[in-house]
Amino acid sequence: MGWMFIASLAFAGMHAAIRHVGETVHPFEITFFRNLFGFLVLTPALLHYGWEPLKARRPGLLSLRAIINLFAMLAYFSALTLAPLADVSALGFSAPIYATLLSIPLLGEKVGWRRASAIAIGFSGAVIVVNPLFGTFGLGHALVLGSAALWACALLIIKQIAKSDSSLTITLYMGIMLTPLSLPFAIPVWSWPSGAEWGWLAAVGAMGGIAQWALAEALKLGEIAVVMPVDFCRLLWAALFGYVFFDQIPSEATWVGGAVIFSAATYIAVRESKLTRA
Repeated sequence: MGWMFIASLAFAGMHAAIRHVGETVHPFEITFFRNLFGFLVLTPALLHYGWEPLKARRPGLLSLRAIINLFAMLAYFSALTLAPLADVSALGFSAPIYATLLSIPLLGEKVGWRRASAIAIGFSGAVIVVNPLFGTFGLGHALVLGSAALWACALLIIKQIAKSDSSLTITLYMGIMLTPLSLPFAIPVWSWPSGAEWGWLAAVGAMGGIAQWALAEALKLGEIAVVMPVDFCRLLWAALFGYVFFDQIPSEATWVGGAVIFSAATYIAVRESKLTRA
């Protein structure tokens, strides 16, 4: 639980930093520095374990995951500069729901009525958050929903890679591949960061690397049924940071919809864990 708490705080802190530095630095450039500094944060692990984590058994899937992950990150970081932090965090919880839905045609998995109901409930929570009948749905909301769908595809690929490669290998190759892949998107909008901006960009990468590592450790050491509910703290942190630093007050729809999405995603994760053990 402690690792997941750290992960939720680091993710929310990274998102708040992106929102702040995104006022003067383009999200595509932020994406490049997130991957660059995120990889540098993990280099001590590489020095400790040597070249062994770089011996990937499924490089093709790692490359496909990197490409999908890149577009998911570009969309998500752009959404952070356009929509309230709490809204982005709440809608981001829909990724496991997308993953379950996509596993039917892509992996041929069978989804019973329980998980099918959870999928429907989760998407109803997304409708509550974006509140389209009252005109609160904007480009930022659309981008984060698209990002969640792409991240769901990446999750399914990671699930396959994890059968043969370690979580450290998967995390390291994320930085190794995404750093050069994100550079062509950053070059057209490039502006050299100022001194303060360098600090914020380094913080984005550091918090992102810490968050990924803590998340992997939490899922490795704890039961999903215990770990997943702690991830809801991410919405609480996002609401707090949004209010303190950006004068954003989450609406009731954000809280209700976020709780609905998270509950459905948690049920799916717990259900899948039980089926896997069985």
